[in-house]
Amino acid sequence: MNTKLLLPLCLAATTLTACSLVPTYVRPTAPVTTEWPVASTAQESGEQPRTSNIGWRSMFRSPKLQSLIEASLANNRDLRIATLNIEVARNTWRIQRSDLLPSMSASGSFARQELPKNMSGTGNREITSTYSAGIGTTAYELDLFGRVRSLTHRAINQYLATEEGRKAAQTSLVAAVANAYLTWLADVELLRLTESTLTTRQEAYDLIKRSFDLGAKSRLDVAQSAMLVESARANRAHYQRQVEQSKNALTLLVGKEIDPMLLEPQPLADVEVLDTLPVGIPSVVLLDRPDIRQAEYALKAENANIGAARASFFPSISLTGSAGFASPSLSDLFVSGSSGVWSFAPQVTLPIFQGGRLRSNLKLAETNRDIAVARYEKAIQTAFREVADALVARVTYTEQWQAQRALVKESEQARSITKARYDHGIDNHFALLDAQRSLFEAQQNEILIHQQTLANLIDLYKALGGGWQ
Repeated sequence: MNTKLLLPLCLAATTLTACSLVPTYVRPTAPVTTEWPVASTAQESGEQPRTSNIGWRSMFRSPKLQSLIEASLANNRDLRIATLNIEVARNTWRIQRSDLLPSMSASGSFARQELPKNMSGTGNREITSTYSAGIGTTAYELDLFGRVRSLTHRAINQYLATEEGRKAAQTSLVAAVANAYLTWLADVELLRLTESTLTTRQEAYDLIKRSFDLGAKSRLDVAQSAMLVESARANRAHYQRQVEQSKNALTLLVGKEIDPMLLEPQPLADVEVLDTLPVGIPSVVLLDRPDIRQAEYALKAENANIGAARASFFPSISLTGSAGFASPSLSDLFVSGSSGVWSFAPQVTLPIFQGGRLRSNLKLAETNRDIAVARYEKAIQTAFREVADALVARVTYTEQWQAQRALVKESEQARSITKARYDHGIDNHFALLDAQRSLFEAQQNEILIHQQTLANLIDLYKALGGGWQ
């Protein structure tokens, strides 16, 4: 086939490089301080590993919790949607990238035509046949001013932003599953505590009721004991509801029915969570967070779009060309030296009057870039606030839990002393009931604060960029 036309066309397509009208990208300065507002309790010894390098299996060491997280990564629908969005963005980028190269296509045609006597040059009726075959490109744009390349850069940054979005979704999912599991375990412990308390109070009530029937106790003692029984019964119903709702929330996050073996409760004290996170490092670690990287890729995409908008002010040149063969007979289509045909049709489009469309389009692209800058800065500020809150909570929760555990021990001792004094007639029944109520409240708060202390470690792990590996 004659390729004298196609060779220059392909060379023009591959050698004419575009000048770039994309503004030089400069990462915005992080609108936060370089150090955390709360001093870290971690000991700094040389270069510490960043939290983003700590995989979730290293953070959560309990086998049951690891199994739940693994199941959620395979079945959670929100994460599945985020993963599919990556495929959408990847194929969008590939479609846009294809515009950088000419689109070649082959064609073939056959036409048969009859001419009547009065229209033929010979005065006789004629039937003619025409066969043709060729290869060529249609409307390929020479990207002299970088419009197509800028759009391609925008598409690839949107793809990379989507991929970081999936990582951010995974980070949130891992933390959510861990917190949901801890909440469920805490509710189970609270339910067991309430059931045990109800049993104890019911036995005490039965004893007081029998004493009242024998005339040894007052009606007030019976009423006060009954109040504690009903209070415990109400708490039991509350925690029964909480346990089932917490399990439903965990099941939704996992994305499928949970293996009953994984729902055999374990004490909160047996849940192993890494508590030596490397937080004695500057706030630059926030740049490791997938959501911040996602915001920066989105900013780069809008920055590239400005280049495409600027290029629209310049002429666009598109090429249409083909080369092939034509013949009145199929047998001579590829053998006759005189059957070669070609066409070449360059087209130049120069914008003259667009009614302000091009300038408005450029202004729109610049405004979208400014919005992306603000979103990027807001993402950093939000991340800084989350880390700062988690660090404050880490210090205070540790102190609060230690104090609460001491309070439980003192409440147990106070209850025992009051019970002995009541048995010897020194204290009245009301003092004993108050000691029992104080102990129950202290035990409830100890479970809740323990769960919140573990949840704080999870929040700090997530805030420092861990959880997606």
